[in-house]
Amino acid sequence: MYESFYGFREKPFQIAPNPEFLYKSPKHEAALAYLEYGVTENVGFILLTGEIGSGKTTLVQYILSRLGPDTEAVVVFQTNVTAEEMLGLILEEFDIPKSTGDKASKLSALNQCLIDRYARRKRVVLVIDEAQNLSADVLEEVRMISNIQADGQPLLQIMLVGQPELVSKLSSPSLRQFTQRIAASYHLTGLNREETRAYISHRLLKAGGAPGLFTEAAVGRIFELSGGIPRSINLLCQAALVYGFAADARVISQDIIRAIEADNVGIALPAAVTPAPPAPATPAPFVDGDGALGKRLGELESQVRDLQRVMDDTLKRLEHYRCKAEEEPLLRLQALLGEERKRNDELLKRCLKLDMENRYLRTHHSSRKQENPDD
Repeated sequence: MYESFYGFREKPFQIAPNPEFLYKSPKHEAALAYLEYGVTENVGFILLTGEIGSGKTTLVQYILSRLGPDTEAVVVFQTNVTAEEMLGLILEEFDIPKSTGDKASKLSALNQCLIDRYARRKRVVLVIDEAQNLSADVLEEVRMISNIQADGQPLLQIMLVGQPELVSKLSSPSLRQFTQRIAASYHLTGLNREETRAYISHRLLKAGGAPGLFTEAAVGRIFELSGGIPRSINLLCQAALVYGFAADARVISQDIIRAIEADNVGIALPAAVTPAPPAPATPAPFVDGDGALGKRLGELESQVRDLQRVMDDTLKRLEHYRCKAEEEPLLRLQALLGEERKRNDELLKRCLKLDMENRYLRTHHSSRKQENPDD
């Protein structure tokens, strides 16, 4: 929608973790150093904690993407499980056939799997995400699994990733043996104001846009609202680009951020942050109240996708048969696709502007009625 308007190759503020977009703030650099040390030196348990949306999963994905062929990594995401279920999940991740035997036979199968990797000089890393949900029994099971050794060397490196509650849970006296095994740990905090500015510019550049698209005042307000948490920054910036596109704004100003704040368009702000009072009433950007515009836009996007599929099929046939006779229809089809996309964007802009005008007129009429109740 707004990508071509701002010159992006892709959306710069996607919520899904993407190691290609990792911004290495000093905090992230320090976390990477600790985690890479733990993985490469096989020193024991590795612990990474941080607030929701602070970038833990992105960091882990970045580290895993840098591991060489001599390291095999598996990740477990399901953590609301029993100790036996956790053992089963780990076996599945290592492609060990499900055993109908008892726990001892399952542990034996895992032990043999790890020994096979060790014989092939492979380092094995197990990452358990959302580890704050693990019960004391499951954590003890994980600790016992980490004891598997060969020639005095541990065969499994374990990394726990979770929210701050994980630290509180590990402080329990019953888990003293577990905490004694933690050799590398780091707690990831939010970005400061300058890091927030650099983070936004970094993601804009990675997507092919201008690093100065957001004004300093806009960045400052984003920092205040987000608390420097990357996921909240992404949500605010994503909404800002939609609002800016609707208003034909080539620069994202503080007014746009305040409009988002006033509209409260489903932006998840940190609980500790208290939003400032709404700005004075201004013509509010688009909110598709009855869903009609969204439905129409969905239909248009569906048509564009259909055209894209047809074009892709045609391209494949051209590549396969190298038939020059089909080049002219393909060019026409590409032109049609471009025109349809352009009409789609123009329709959306017109609808957004009409909606803003209507909302302004309603607000203006309401204000006049309060001033002159007898009218």
